[in-house]
Amino acid sequence: MKKCLNCGKVLEGRSDKIYCDVHCKSSYQYQQTKIKGASFYQKVDKQLKHNRKLLKNYNKAGKATIRASALHKEGFDPNFFTHYWKNLKGDVYLFVYEYGFLKRKENNIEKYVLILWQDYMNN
Repeated sequence: MKKCLNCGKVLEGRSDKIYCDVHCKSSYQYQQTKIKGASFYQKVDKQLKHNRKLLKNYNKAGKATIRASALHKEGFDPNFFTHYWKNLKGDVYLFVYEYGFLKRKENNIEKYVLILWQDYMNN
């Protein structure tokens, strides 16, 4: 007699059945994910989404400058980005999807110049 992996109820039906219903299957898989912790992919994806959200919130007009400490305090991590773009001056902007940032130092204060991806950057 086989029992459900999640609730322990006796299983009826197919011989290869391991859960009594879809709710038990979902619950069991959710519990396993909690035990194992987030995968590397999930951690990277979560940080990218968080970075994008912060850049979007601070860059309402399409171009802005903000102190690096303000972004870092909210959990921004500049090591997580999706691509980069190099302008004619040689500055390399790192992008999190459509929101870009460039680290600058002005008056001994680290800042980020925030920009929005433009069509001309495709070339």
